[in-house]
Amino acid sequence: MTRTRIAGGGSDAHALGRMAEETACRFLLSRGLTLLERNFRHRHLEIDLIMQEKTCIVFVEVRCRSSNRFGSALESVDRRKQEKLIAAAQHYLLSHARAAKHSARFDVISVTPDAREADIEWIRDAFGA
Repeated sequence: MTRTRIAGGGSDAHALGRMAEETACRFLLSRGLTLLERNFRHRHLEIDLIMQEKTCIVFVEVRCRSSNRFGSALESVDRRKQEKLIAAAQHYLLSHARAAKHSARFDVISVTPDAREADIEWIRDAFGA
């Protein structure tokens, strides 16, 4: 678990989600990944962050958790959510020929806000396609 300063602010759920995505993005950039796209959408499907780590395309689902009382971030990405992420990733790769030449993985990042900092849990290769 890593602690980092919280980006942005706001009290509603949408603002909290944006803050979590921004915090996750900055965290991954600081770890050497490159941002390719934010909030990629295809019809009703969405991928929060699409990053690149060396020759690997990384599809990132960001979860904002107030606590682990109702399960971990990984547990919150159930099979149905995984299937939606996989379908969105397939569409992304079909529409981005360069990216399709690389390997790919799915990561989950949990951001738990705590005053001015946030706890971040990064689960690399959280599930397979």
